[in-house]
Amino acid sequence: MGKRTESKSKRQMMKEQRIKRQKQQRLITLGIIILVVIIIAGLLIYPSIKQANAPVGDIVQITPIDRPQVNFNATGDPNAPVHMIDYSDFQCPYCGRFARETEPLIIENYVKTGKVYFEFIPYGPGGMAIGQESVDAALAAFCAGDQGKFWEYHDILFANQTGENVGDFVPKRLEAFAQALGLNMDQFKSCMKQKKFESKYQAGIEQGKKANIGGTPSFLINGKLIEGALPYEEFKKEIDAALTAAGVQP
Repeated sequence: MGKRTESKSKRQMMKEQRIKRQKQQRLITLGIIILVVIIIAGLLIYPSIKQANAPVGDIVQITPIDRPQVNFNATGDPNAPVHMIDYSDFQCPYCGRFARETEPLIIENYVKTGKVYFEFIPYGPGGMAIGQESVDAALAAFCAGDQGKFWEYHDILFANQTGENVGDFVPKRLEAFAQALGLNMDQFKSCMKQKKFESKYQAGIEQGKKANIGGTPSFLINGKLIEGALPYEEFKKEIDAALTAAGVQP
């Protein structure tokens, strides 16, 4: 009887030890899972914190381009014989090349002479923005347009473009651009916070998709699709052909 009791006691102790080990293993496993979750969350959150605390950095200032009859994100005579639409992403390097090198010549030679009505629509390749910075830059440009300075903001964005998703157009820099242009900062910040022009941005994306716009930059010149940051002379040929077709002397 004493031996059976002793054997039972040992079995009970072994059972209790096994249960204790199982609990310890579960606690260790749970601890590892929690640690992994914390590490992953840290990896996801750290870039945002780092970005938020990063200095604004140098800002390339611009010399404003004289654009006639500005109407928010369009410029020129709305009754001009040629309507040219520029579908571009503010982070796209080729879009930047066109904006800096070719667009000013089109403004000078065709928009100012009343022959071309020029419109800019923020648009990512295939309708997909290159990144969140592209979307934020577009919304910021519209917010600047709300204060009559869409094109100045368009120019300062492209002047400060150095790559894709590299921090050029993080919120702090977008605000710094607005301040450099003399915008009302309370109004600008409120506009951005409320995403006031998100529907306008999305409407432009849908418009581009319906027009089968693929890569950026892409252009419609009286409905004809032109793709790429072509040299000015190529755009001149296309605009002149559209003017001739409209019965206007180039």
